[in-house]
Amino acid sequence: MQTHIKLTKITTLLKSAKEENRNYLFEHEVYNFIELIGGETPPQYYLLPKNTRLDEKQLLSLPGNKVVVKVVSPFILHKSDVGGVTICKNSVTEVLSTIRKMSFDIPERFSHFLLNQPALCPRRYQKIAANELQSAIADDIKGYLICQYMEPDSKEFGNELLVSLRNTREFGIIISAGLGGRDTELYAARFKKGQAVVSAAVELIEGKQFFELFKKTISYKKLAGLTRSQQRIVTDDQLEECFEALIQIGMYFTPSNNKSKYTIEELEVNPFAFSNYMMMPLDGLCKFSTKKMTQQRRPIQMINQLLHPESIGIMGVSAEKMNIGRIIMENILANGFAEKKLTIIHSTASNIGGIPTLPELSALQDNLDLFILAIEGSQLPEVLDDILNRDIASSIILVSGELGTSQEQQLRQSPTIKLQQRIISQRTEGHKTNKGPVILGGNSLGVLSHPGNYDSMFIPDSKLPKDRGKHGRNTVFVSQSGAYMITRMSKLCFLDPAYAISIGNQIDLSTGDFINYFNTIDEAKTLAFYIEGFTDLDGLNFAKGIEEATRQSKEVIFYKAGRTQEGKDALSGHTSSIAGDYMVCDSCITQAGAMVAETFAIFEGLLRLSTALIHKTISGNRLAAISNAGFEAVGIADNIIGEGYRLEMATLNSATKMSLKDIVTAVQLDSLVVINNPLDLTPMASEDVYIDVVSSLVEAPDIDMIVVAIVPLTPMLHTLAEEILEADLRPEKTLISEIGALNNKSSKPIIVVLDSGQLFDTMAESFESEGLPVFRSADICITALGKYVHTRLANQTKSVTNLAKVVRKELDHKRSGGTPVLLQKKE
Repeated sequence: MQTHIKLTKITTLLKSAKEENRNYLFEHEVYNFIELIGGETPPQYYLLPKNTRLDEKQLLSLPGNKVVVKVVSPFILHKSDVGGVTICKNSVTEVLSTIRKMSFDIPERFSHFLLNQPALCPRRYQKIAANELQSAIADDIKGYLICQYMEPDSKEFGNELLVSLRNTREFGIIISAGLGGRDTELYAARFKKGQAVVSAAVELIEGKQFFELFKKTISYKKLAGLTRSQQRIVTDDQLEECFEALIQIGMYFTPSNNKSKYTIEELEVNPFAFSNYMMMPLDGLCKFSTKKMTQQRRPIQMINQLLHPESIGIMGVSAEKMNIGRIIMENILANGFAEKKLTIIHSTASNIGGIPTLPELSALQDNLDLFILAIEGSQLPEVLDDILNRDIASSIILVSGELGTSQEQQLRQSPTIKLQQRIISQRTEGHKTNKGPVILGGNSLGVLSHPGNYDSMFIPDSKLPKDRGKHGRNTVFVSQSGAYMITRMSKLCFLDPAYAISIGNQIDLSTGDFINYFNTIDEAKTLAFYIEGFTDLDGLNFAKGIEEATRQSKEVIFYKAGRTQEGKDALSGHTSSIAGDYMVCDSCITQAGAMVAETFAIFEGLLRLSTALIHKTISGNRLAAISNAGFEAVGIADNIIGEGYRLEMATLNSATKMSLKDIVTAVQLDSLVVINNPLDLTPMASEDVYIDVVSSLVEAPDIDMIVVAIVPLTPMLHTLAEEILEADLRPEKTLISEIGALNNKSSKPIIVVLDSGQLFDTMAESFESEGLPVFRSADICITALGKYVHTRLANQTKSVTNLAKVVRKELDHKRSGGTPVLLQKKE
């Protein structure tokens, strides 16, 4: 898509504002900005500075019988809320009368608003006495903007468009688009996710891709005339060009681009109105800065020493009692790490648990791959400084939580925060030349690395037993909360991660570092992340890592804690309200290809599905479901459509229907069972019926996945150990074994629902031991399955699209006379 952007003139526009000590553009300057990125129809306007006379000639040069009068003030952004926008007749008398009335009303209304909403008061007015506030507001009014009045093609709901850029600390500049107008925040709050507004990181998307995303919104459907009684009022090409231009502007004025002196903090047009297929901005704001920020690069290859150390040192092990350091030592050895490669630093004891110690760091003769500091926070500054200065470790785990704490805590711990700043500075400089050490934490609960033969979690085995030993594992669990990680490992018996990593406060190694590292580990297939926050631009780094992971057919499961939206501030533009921090994070991570969970239950469900189904074929969204309880059959059907996913109940072909009919007829259930999907087998169905039905569905070509829901309390099923013994069922002939065998033979996903109490926990675990994902509630199962299937299919489509792009480039290259890259021989 060709754009018409004049970067030099835009830079000059920002420079002129900066020379006037402004970090913002006035509304008429925003109109100029939009024109400089290719906007064809900015409104005609006349700027009347304060204390100047109205020029009748200029006023009457504005087209139409009406004009819009708008206040110009750096502190009044939502002008309509305080009477700062008025439509009047286009005449000198009417305009003068309107301005004089607004000059009196606006200070009164804005001061009343600020006194009732002190949290939203601009810094400029925060220390001004209430009786002086109106005067200060009046002094800050720079003048009035008199604009042409445009009669829109449609006055119906949805005829206005909001488009914006906003700089975020985690993802860089974000583009958003959706329903515009005064009620845009209300629309975003009331409509389902992605219907009122969509957002994306400009570094992760192109204009065409963003337009495809926008087409899913109600806003597009209204603008394109796809709803009843609404006519199209804008072309697709206009919208795509608008989005592409803004993305290019965002890429140029991004905080990480040092070629541009300026960074756009916020650029918003709300709304664009439409008349005769022309897009006209009716209101706009722009804030900018000279702040630049770059993603800190760390030598992620050194994570290899952290996760697969040949040598480990520990400080903080008690010689006399069980403490955190002692638990860590015992867990390391219990996981198979060699005693002779473990070094304990202790000032007085000659050995601990039979392992010789060294009295101080200076006694170390060889550098260590990993050093674990399980010491008290008061000791940390001196010891960590010593380790860094001596350069004796390739990686460090900080158990103490005093580094990377909240701002409030930092204010009370100035020595610690000074150390943290020094560490970050040293690491930043060192990492520029790929030097270590890399640091995990602070506040890290530890690392479990089965491939590295060690476990540094400070939870005793008696409380968190692990399936130690060497066997195939393909799951990685990275969590900012150690407690969340260990509670999932405790309650989910199927969860046996190859790596479990508590990253803590991320003073050095970050979330993005770990996904990029695990993209180099072929065996790591399911990557699960529980994250509370990203470091600067690391959300963007993480999203890029997700894209690479999905290209490698890995699956990324993500939960973001702390969803309270920031930026619901009337002193910011609409964008920070309609595209708040969680919404932006959700959008960017989802678009990158991760499965985003809104609840703990869905996170666990996605983890169940991924660990069990990652090697299964997902060929579509057609679901077949069976149950022996009517409520489950109905519950399954009720949940096949949800936010962000859609499953279809497969239409059974005649051969499948005949097969199922024969099965129920053979056991005289044909009078009770109606052949439908979902299939209610009734409580009278036995193991043989279940097995035969599942076998038939596995063979059906028009079914993509099967949910087998079992209420195990029915007396027709042998679901308890004593029932199996009494029936003298051979192990390979039980319901669990037979369905497990069908699952092993088929590439088609089979998912089990076992809705029951703890009496049947053993049965659930037995199904899981057969490699089947097991849910204890049908609604959670279908919601998680819907999200899982939707993401798998979307990533498959994306892979095909990306491959097609590569092929087109190859063909273009070949036509130009070069050798296609895919056909070039590797050296």
